[in-house]
Amino acid sequence: MEQLTDLKAILHSKRANIYYLDKCRVMQKDGRVLYLTEAKSENQYWNIPIANTTCLLLGTGTSITQAAMRMLASAGVLVGFCGGGGTPLLMANEIEWLTPQSEYRPTEYVQGWMKFWFDEEKRLEAARQFQQSRIAYLKNIWSKDRDLMAEGFKAEETDISQALEIFTYKTERAPRIIDLLQIEAQLTKSLYKTAASKTQYGNFVRDREATDIANNFLDHGNYLAYGLAATTLWVLGIPHGFAVMHGKTRRGALVFDVADLIKDTLVLPWAFICAKEGATEQEFRQQCLQAFTQHKALDFMFEQVKTIALKTEEETR
Repeated sequence: MEQLTDLKAILHSKRANIYYLDKCRVMQKDGRVLYLTEAKSENQYWNIPIANTTCLLLGTGTSITQAAMRMLASAGVLVGFCGGGGTPLLMANEIEWLTPQSEYRPTEYVQGWMKFWFDEEKRLEAARQFQQSRIAYLKNIWSKDRDLMAEGFKAEETDISQALEIFTYKTERAPRIIDLLQIEAQLTKSLYKTAASKTQYGNFVRDREATDIANNFLDHGNYLAYGLAATTLWVLGIPHGFAVMHGKTRRGALVFDVADLIKDTLVLPWAFICAKEGATEQEFRQQCLQAFTQHKALDFMFEQVKTIALKTEEETR
């Protein structure tokens, strides 16, 4: 039991690592989780620090042993099987997470979530709060991140500030969820246009089937954000199907809601910057993970979900 206690010593909101692995075998060896890569002359083992890991993405050509899964579960690491490049593909757009099973996760958050979720007006208010928090986060980061500001991603820039003001105005007055979704799509489209202009990327059209580098990086970075979102919801014990924005027909829709808190702020600009610089997929991934850690993205997700989950309970006291 001492070993399991040690594994859980690091809070999920403070964990630093997301792993994407391909063409390797994940296994347990001497009480550690390792991945094995096959080289021409010899096989090499690499350790995965599971106590400081939020999620593990297994890409093409990977396998994992039952013993490794047992240890990952004991450390509370989410595991996702995905396609090449870190983009999970199940029925084209669904994410399938293997979540550790625990009977001792908190219940207060899912109970708080259920208190408002069946009320359409309260669900709309929760969706609106997600959007407002998303913009507040973007303004904060784009006003202080020197690397992003050096590339022209400044919250004070006229085109960006105007887009955010329009978004805020419309969001506060949106009468339905479908209106919020349309407003969100307009903002993201505007930010794509701004990012393409700042990085001189040329004509850009967001297409998940496209093969250009910016679209590929956006797909890859977004799924890293989905990993953080899925971890947040699992730790707080809130099922992924109880979305407030992305529809009732997608089992993982709440993952998309939570990931949206940080995607435009961190993934979007770095996808275009790294595309301009000709970065490799691994370099882009490292840049995303560095940005997530630097700007406490996981902490922010936990904070927002907990706030919304407990808001109804606080209002009824």
